[in-house]
Amino acid sequence: MRTEWVAKRRGQANVSQMHYARQGVITEEMQYVATRENLPAELIRAEVARGRMIIPANINHTNLEPMAIGIASKCKVNANIGASPNSSNLQEEVDKLNLAVKYGADTVMDLSTGGGNLDEIRTAIINASPVPIGTVPVYQALESVHGTIENLTADDFLHIIEKHAQQGVDYQTIHAGILIEHLPLVRNRITGIVSRGGGILARWMLHHHKQNPLYTHFNDIIEIFKRYDVSFSLGDSLRPGCTHDASDEAQLAELKTLGNLTRKAWEHDVQVMVEGPGHVPMDQIEFNVRKQMEECSEAPFYVLGPLVTDIAPGYDHITSAIGAAMAGWYGTAMLCYVTPKEHLGLPNAEDVRNGLIAYKIAAHAADIARHRPGARDRDDELSAARYNFDWNRQFELSLDPERAKEYHDETLPADIYKTAEFCSMCGPKFCPMQTKVDADALTELEKFLAKEPVAQG
Repeated sequence: MRTEWVAKRRGQANVSQMHYARQGVITEEMQYVATRENLPAELIRAEVARGRMIIPANINHTNLEPMAIGIASKCKVNANIGASPNSSNLQEEVDKLNLAVKYGADTVMDLSTGGGNLDEIRTAIINASPVPIGTVPVYQALESVHGTIENLTADDFLHIIEKHAQQGVDYQTIHAGILIEHLPLVRNRITGIVSRGGGILARWMLHHHKQNPLYTHFNDIIEIFKRYDVSFSLGDSLRPGCTHDASDEAQLAELKTLGNLTRKAWEHDVQVMVEGPGHVPMDQIEFNVRKQMEECSEAPFYVLGPLVTDIAPGYDHITSAIGAAMAGWYGTAMLCYVTPKEHLGLPNAEDVRNGLIAYKIAAHAADIARHRPGARDRDDELSAARYNFDWNRQFELSLDPERAKEYHDETLPADIYKTAEFCSMCGPKFCPMQTKVDADALTELEKFLAKEPVAQG
């Protein structure tokens, strides 16, 4: 789709969507997003120019179907995949990508740390993906020095960052906000630093007693991103790893730095979203969203969860979807899914499915709560099908049609039950929705009630 769109931009010093938006240009990507979101193209352009919306669209990812992340658009969901040294391979990761896209992932992050040639895995994922692909380049930078953190140099980071940009990665998590002066602030935490990228940079700074190289070379990263239109996903290295650590001094100190970095990137017309926690009690979620908007000048917020309790390993797709729905309601632009394997192991295909559906529910619930135009249309249509016992239409409108049909058919598998006016819960005699009251009967009842008061008690 985008081959002709980007051909005329190649070779220019800055090809970012923000750069064109600030020049008053509505790009083909902006127009495509406007159609998808049913919003005016000029609104899309204005939001991108303002920095409140991003369109992650690397010029080398030409099979991408452009989408938007921002408070003016629908709440989005990211799915994480990735091979590890202990499990998975290239084909399995492509299969996970296809499954994630099937179940509605708006973007996918490749978090591969091993299990094969990382460049080949990433290239295969990008070539197969119609949705934006994000990466965390520090993972491959560490692999390039055979896992010895102390040997990493600024050039190692920049080399991998540019390689990912050249390959077509649409956004990259850059852990530039964790500073050496922040490290003592984690002393009173239960779980310390839980970000893998943040932990790598913390160890590097502790060893060298030098400032974070991603921070000191942030302008170099900006120059790379301008050439390919890569969006920053500013990593929250000090996100809380448990509810005890939420909203603490370390987290908020990094957030302030992320706000400064956001505005620095905007000075060069480079798109930015900001990553957020993590583990946050329900009563602190609104504060966290509002604080990010304040510190980061309303750049799109992208949160992992947040998990609202820490006692449910194996069910953290539920504990986090609760927090995700609330975060989306308060204005978070994108939710990063959590699978049942969170804290326990590498997710498989079924985990990807369960985590993604939980988060599609959360994002949709947030859109309804924010009264987005048309957000509830599908709900109303499914409710009408349910009331009319149109089982096949119910399945069709479900977020996971296969699962809905599977559960219905466990007890009533025959085709005749697809038109039956009951399910196995209430049976044929006790379904309350069999009580059909027509308009004429209601009109007669209203007339009766107007004349004859009904005894109370």
